[in-house]
This record gives sequence, C-alpha cells and structure tokens, in this order.
Amino acid sequence: MAYTALARKHRSRTFDEVVGQSPIARTLKAAIDSDRVHHAYLFTGTRGVGKTSMARIFANELNNPEYKDDIAAAIFSGQDTDVIEIDAASNTGVDHTRELIANSAYRPMRGRYKVYIIDEVHMLSMQAFNALLKTMEEPPEHVKFILCTTESHKVPATIQSRCQRFDFRNIPASSIAGHLSSLIDSEGFSANEDLVFMLARLGNGSMRDALSLLDRLLASGEKNLTTALLEDMLGLPDYDLLSSLIDAVADGDPKIVLQSTGALMNKGISGEQLLGSLLERFRDLMVLGSCGQDTDLVDLSDEARVVEFARARRFDAAGLVHMIALCESVQRAMKSSPAPRALLDACMVRLAMTEKIADVASFVMSGGAASKKA
Repeated sequence: MAYTALARKHRSRTFDEVVGQSPIARTLKAAIDSDRVHHAYLFTGTRGVGKTSMARIFANELNNPEYKDDIAAAIFSGQDTDVIEIDAASNTGVDHTRELIANSAYRPMRGRYKVYIIDEVHMLSMQAFNALLKTMEEPPEHVKFILCTTESHKVPATIQSRCQRFDFRNIPASSIAGHLSSLIDSEGFSANEDLVFMLARLGNGSMRDALSLLDRLLASGEKNLTTALLEDMLGLPDYDLLSSLIDAVADGDPKIVLQSTGALMNKGISGEQLLGSLLERFRDLMVLGSCGQDTDLVDLSDEARVVEFARARRFDAAGLVHMIALCESVQRAMKSSPAPRALLDACMVRLAMTEKIADVASFVMSGGAASKKA
C-alpha cells in the first residue's frame, strides 16, 4: 500500500479530536445542538492549525448525524456529493463560481444540506467574489458555505459581513508535543521528551508543519528518534555544543566561546543559524530567570527545564536582554557583510565580555561618588 503522510493519516475526525481549537469546536457543536447553524462561516488562521479539518468535521456533523462510516469516509476524502470542496487557488475565475452558484439550486442527494467548503478563498478574483456575494446574500435554505483562508484581509468586507468568523489561533507547543507523543507511540517508534518538544517548537504553531518534520524523521528508518538525528536532518546546531558555548559566555571565557563557535561552524552550521539558535536559548533563559522554573512561557521537557533554570541563574536579566539585542543586530548585519565570520567572532567575544563590560560601567558610574568619599 502507498504510504500516507501523518498529517492525512491522523487527521481529526470529531470535534473532540481537534487539537488547540477547543473554543471553536465547542461553539460549532453547540450551534448544531441548538439548531442555530448560520448559512456561512469564515475560518481564518495560519497554515496547519485545523481550518480545513474543522470544516470537514462540521460538514460531517451536519450531514451525517448517525455517523455512518461510508458517508464519513466520503466527506473526509472530499468525494461526497453533498459536501463539495473547492480549491480557490486553482479555481479563481468567475465562470467556476457561477457554476457553483447554479448547482447550489439543486437540493442535496442524501444529506440535510449542500455544504460548500472553499479553501484559500482569498485567491478568488473580485468578479468571482461579486458572483458569490449574490448567493450568500440570499442563499437557499439547504446551502451552507464554509470559507477557509490564511489571509482574511484579502477577503472583501462584503463577504466577511455575511459570515460568522472564527479565528484559529496558533497551536501551543505543549499541545503539539502531547499529540506528537501519542502518534510516535502509535506508529511503533520511541522518542525522548526533548526531541518531541523540539519538534513542537519547530512547528511554530502549525500541527501540519510539526507532523511533516516527524514524517521526515520516521523516514530515516531509526526506531529510536533522538535530537541528534533531528539536528543532522535539519542542519541545526548541536544542542550540547551550544550549551557549552552558553556556559562559556556565563564564565566570561572568550577562548572557549570561540572554540565552541568554530566547532559548530565546522559541522556546517551557518553563522545566521547559530545566532538564531542563541536568540531562542537566551530568550528562554531570560524568561526562566524572570518568571521562575515553573513558568509556562517556555516550552521545555521537565528534565531540560531543570537544567536551563540552573543555567539561567548564572545570568542577570539585563545582561540577557543585551545579548539578545546584540545577536539580533549582528544576525541582520551578517547578511550584507563582506566579512560575516569576523562579525560573528566579534559578537561571540563581546557576549563573553558582557558581564565584565557591565561591571566596568557600574564602576565608572559609581567612581565619582567613591572618589569624593576618599
């Protein structure tokens, strides 16, 4: 059998299975239970947060209240006669929209409603939007529209005003991590907790992106998935080497900092990648140091949280703020610099000297008062 991607194989089939969008799921379920289903909905949010899955679940709940397997299979595969999915990116023209409108006059064949799911609706032409608007103003009682988009600002206000709008938020990394853990177990693989949280963070709020990364890991053939495997696959900086570099910064040791930087660069890591990783690590240390070990503002495994909190206590918040600003500034400057490695090394030495620079500044500021007392 052909391999099915995880994002398709494990797509949510009920409201309760949707990860990270429970307020929207509860509202849609309540609308069906109370028979207050609107004629048009607008689902908006970034990619991979569950808009199309929610649209299919909603359509299945509307037209398949008895949960018949054959009907559900047709709806979730996009082959149902009463639930019509349209990719607006491929059908931008007015002619296709007019055909849709003409067919909407016919009643559904077996369900209660004829449901039109229009994905990436913002890609429709203005003429197509105008044609769609006429039907959405006075739609037949048996027609429901679910419009999905990643760019709601491109959907005309006249269309939006006819819809009930639901904004899908980015999925928290902790929720993504929990879902990934269960999928890894169900697929017969094992993974340490640090890897799962790393995948969740790399997903940047998108379940689909995180699942795509997991798919690439599973394709490696390794049964035990590790952070080292992910780092090699994506060309990410070695976590332990990066930790050694940060510890050397805390020690104020430019030599070790430069040696660690060289070791990371020799592994094929670019200077911009290195600084980007440092930005994330310094940010976590700043938050842990300011908010405490149990804060939910960082996404780390329990073991990593303990280690990073201990590391955070070696820095002060002001120093970390300076380091973050420095890394971000140098990262931007490297893109146009004729000598990016020199900028990187200078940045590393300056990071290592941050505490000393702060001490000198404090000494200078208090020097006047001290000399007067003398």
